[in-house]
Amino acid sequence: MTSSSLDLSPDQASALATLLTWLEKPTSPFLSLGGYAGTGKTTLVSILRQELLRTKPDLSVAFCAYTGRASQVLRGYLEEREALGPADSCGTIHALLYSPEFDDGGRLLYWKRSKTVKADLIIVDEASMVTQAIWLDLLGCNKPIIAIGDHGQLPPIEGSFNLMEKPDLTLERIHRQAEKNPIIRLAQQARLEGKIDPGIYGKHIRKLSHSTDEPGEINDLVDELLSDVRDETLVLCGRNKTRVGLNQAIRQKAGREGAEPEAGEKVVCLKNIYDRARMPIYNGMTGIIEHIVPDGEHWYDASITFPEEGRFFEGRVCRTQFHNPSLVDGIPGIPVKEVGNRFDFGYALTVHKAQGSQADTVVLFEERFIKSDENQWKRWLYTAVTRARKNLYIIGQD
Repeated sequence: MTSSSLDLSPDQASALATLLTWLEKPTSPFLSLGGYAGTGKTTLVSILRQELLRTKPDLSVAFCAYTGRASQVLRGYLEEREALGPADSCGTIHALLYSPEFDDGGRLLYWKRSKTVKADLIIVDEASMVTQAIWLDLLGCNKPIIAIGDHGQLPPIEGSFNLMEKPDLTLERIHRQAEKNPIIRLAQQARLEGKIDPGIYGKHIRKLSHSTDEPGEINDLVDELLSDVRDETLVLCGRNKTRVGLNQAIRQKAGREGAEPEAGEKVVCLKNIYDRARMPIYNGMTGIIEHIVPDGEHWYDASITFPEEGRFFEGRVCRTQFHNPSLVDGIPGIPVKEVGNRFDFGYALTVHKAQGSQADTVVLFEERFIKSDENQWKRWLYTAVTRARKNLYIIGQD
């Protein structure tokens, strides 16, 4: 064993032993490992790879994650701990599974499913985000897979599939170092109790509530936070109606008084976009408008970049989707296929849309759904809190 493996908690050590035994002779196509925030999932992954480098130096691993940001964070962590082999790769699931096809002039024709994956083992991080369709494509690679994710989070945005609902292995013990982190403590409270009491938990970690705090203090803080929404800030809520209102407020505070979207604005995809000439754009991905002009009564002609994912969209966008809390399924008198692609402003997101994203600062508007049961509510609140890396402001719901 490596020296770092000696510092593992009992559940980490047990999971590592099981993974190593399984890799000697896989008895199933995959193993899933679930771990709550602060239980050391990524640490375990790095130690597993270090051990494999020692015992199986010729084995190659394809590390992948659903989003570009998640894969970049994973790569940085593995590189820092010297846990990447010379033949390893680390990127998005989509880059692993699909390859481009070009014509004789070098023009991109379409993307197709890769016939082979050049790796002996696939390790999927943030697996709680993986949809059923993508998971079936991963299994189609016919390579052993280790799927790692947080089994306390919400399932994927679309469908009922939840890869991490009942993981084969679990990490539940919070590390001593993580226990000192107030955000981890609040996440644990959200997961176990389904509530966070109003109070100050750190220099920039607090919850305000209309039942305990002065309305003026709450309004001043909200005004200050929404006036300074940067790339490293996530503004989260529960309902789409609230999301629309928050986006309007943030745009106004940034000096964008008009209702029309402009170049440079942040947008979120609200419905999967499949285009043979480009990698798919998935529901929940956020991008930046490069160019946008009206195209008739119902559409915009737009180009949007997704820098974290290394992707680009160009085409017709549904005009009536902006400022609309409901997904536009149709426009009277227009065929469904011609409605256009669905985007809206992306300064504020619902917690469901923010899965897989993290930011230094999270501003959370707590909204409990009338129809949600206690387990759904705990998952929602836990997922919201764990989006924050450093600063967390919760505006409570009475």
